[in-house]
Parts: sequence; C-alpha cells; structure tokens
Amino acid sequence: MRPLEDIRIIAVEQYGAGPFGSVHLADLGADVIKIEEPSTGGDVGRYVPPYADEEDSLFFETFNRGKRSLSLDLATPAGREVFEDLVRHADAVYSNLRGDVPAKIGITYDQLKHVNPSIVCCSLTGFGMTGPRARQPGYDYILQGLAGWMDLTGEPGGPPAKSGLSIVDYSGGFVAAISLLAGVHAARRDGRGMDCDLSLFDTAIGMLTYPAAWHLNAGFTPERTRYSAHPSLVPFQLFPTADGWVVVGCAKEKFWQRLVGVLDQSIVKEARFATFADRREHAGELLPLLEGIFATRTTAEWLADLEPAGIPCGPVNDVAAALRDPHTLARGLVVETEHPRYGTVKQVASPVRVGDDPPAYRRAPRRGEDLSYVSELLDYSPRRVEELRAAGAFGAPE
Repeated sequence: MRPLEDIRIIAVEQYGAGPFGSVHLADLGADVIKIEEPSTGGDVGRYVPPYADEEDSLFFETFNRGKRSLSLDLATPAGREVFEDLVRHADAVYSNLRGDVPAKIGITYDQLKHVNPSIVCCSLTGFGMTGPRARQPGYDYILQGLAGWMDLTGEPGGPPAKSGLSIVDYSGGFVAAISLLAGVHAARRDGRGMDCDLSLFDTAIGMLTYPAAWHLNAGFTPERTRYSAHPSLVPFQLFPTADGWVVVGCAKEKFWQRLVGVLDQSIVKEARFATFADRREHAGELLPLLEGIFATRTTAEWLADLEPAGIPCGPVNDVAAALRDPHTLARGLVVETEHPRYGTVKQVASPVRVGDDPPAYRRAPRRGEDLSYVSELLDYSPRRVEELRAAGAFGAPE
C-alpha cells in the first residue's frame, strides 16, 4: 500500500495554498475528494492564465494532480446531505477559506462531530479563526509585507521586494498537511476529532525564526545586505563573476580555509580575516577584495575549482537551467501525467519522499468527473443520484 492509502480527505479548497498542501497527500496515496462549487465554475485555479483553456489550466494541473472532483452545492439541503455522507466516510475535512467562512458554511468540528466524532477539520486561512484580522482575506503578497519579509528582501536602499515565488502560500500548505496528519493520528488513537486552526499569517511569522529571537531577546534589527549576504557569516553571499553570479558560503572555518587555498591570494590570508569574528569585523575590507577576485573569471570556471575543493557554492540559475540540472533529472524531479486536453504534461514532483517506492502520479480531475466514484462510495443508487441532482445538490437542475 502507498503510505496514505487509508486516509480520505474532503477538500473544500481552491487556488494555491490549500491545494498545494493536499497535493502532496494525494501523491502519497490519500483519497482527496475535491469539492467544487458548481455555480461559479469550481476552483478558480482552473482559469488562471496564460496557459488555460476552458476549465483546464496548467496552473490547476500543478496543484491538483491525483485528486478527485465532485461538483457540490453546499448551500442546498441536498448538497449538504451529500457532504455529510462524505464526512461519515472520511478522516478529515480540509479547507482554505477566509477565517470566518468555515463556521458560516458549517465545516468546523463542532458542526460536524455529530456526523463523525473522529473527523479532523483542518482550516488553513489567511489570518486564522481568531484575532482582529480573522475576517480579512489573506494573500501571499500581503502576508510577505505584513510579516516583515518584504522589508528584509532586496538591495539596501532599494524598494521592498517579495520573493519570486509564493513562499508563504506554499509553506502554509506544508504546515496544513503536517497538522492534518497529526490530527488524523491523534483522532485514530483517541477516537475524537478536532479543529486545526492554521493560518498563512502564523506561518509567515513563525518563519522569521532566529532573526525574531534575536530581536525579541537582544533588540536586534534586521537589515538588508548587499548581494544577499548572510547577516553574520562572512563570506556567505552572491558574487558577480565575468559572466553571471556565483553563491559562495563559508559556514564553517574549514570552508574559509579551503576558499583561501583556491583563491591563492596572499591578501586574503592576512590575520585580520582569520576567524568568523575577524571577517565580520573587517567585512567592509574583505568583501570588495573577494568581489574583485571573483569578477576575473566566469561562473563555470569558478565552480570547476570550488566544487572539487568541497566549498559550498552554486550558480544562480534561471528556471530553465534549474529544471535541466543533472541533479534535478537524477532525482526524478520532473514527472509526467497524461491529460485529455494537453496530452503529456510535465511538472515537478513532490519533494516529500516516504520509503523507496516512488509516488504514482495521476492528472488533475476534470470538474465533477468523480460523481460515479462518490456515488459508489456512498452506496447511492442511480435513482438516489437523480433525486439529488433534481434537488440541486450538484448544481442547478437542467
């Protein structure tokens, strides 16, 4: 069996953060049944340009492979009835909505425990279900600003900058997946489910890590650093080369000694640069010297000397170079699925690995295509399905 083959998740999710968390669970075998609101066309991720065609998009494929889709109108009594039948057969209800919405649509533990006392209700919201911002919509870009990330990012003197990727969304998805698995474990042990109140805000603040501890305990004020330099380890940063950039990091004294040997420059061997403390104190003198040295050769030429010496280093790749890197391919990080509209779709694999067996990848579902699967799961007769359809459970009756 695949690791999570015995877990069923009802996912009231859309767009990025929530689906990113559950896609890794689906890759590991969890039965993720995605609830899509029929009157609005389902998950908005289906329509994200530029690579979108009718209800299919490469964006949606990325976040929803391996899942099932059921068009279900939770606002109708018939739709609610189907939803509660699913809850009876599930381990978790997983959502990413605004903080006040889970209670409004009846998907918290207190609202579902009469149906299934062991159900785990995992809600990933922008700001959580409590606090002054609970009713506010939360998006990655806004969270990067609120949590101080943008103030830390970019060159000194430049404007605040966000990460090139939606890191708060993706990290929030991982946090939600971890919480869901912990909740299911506890529910199976104790026979009692629970709410998991998670938020992108909590995730972003939590990822401030040691700069936050330094500030809270010693008054440290983080500052941007030139060429993305580490705040305390010197050298550990970008260096311009003759044709691009290279990242070099001396996180241990032995790496500095190796770098000195590769550079073979008498000036960097001076006593004023001997230790971590010395190099930090004299960073204003050392870093211009290193920049001048690294600018004399190409990135490839430097890597040819730095890598064999065991010095932490790497090029600054663009996305295309990262995806064709030999290590990317050797680790099996580009996978393929077959899609009725797109044919063979290539995308990146889940980094989550459990055991030696590789995950089995399946394309994302077309909207509502798994009604027959759900009907069989819930033991609905054809007549019962038609009754529910006529009552608007799966959308407005035709």
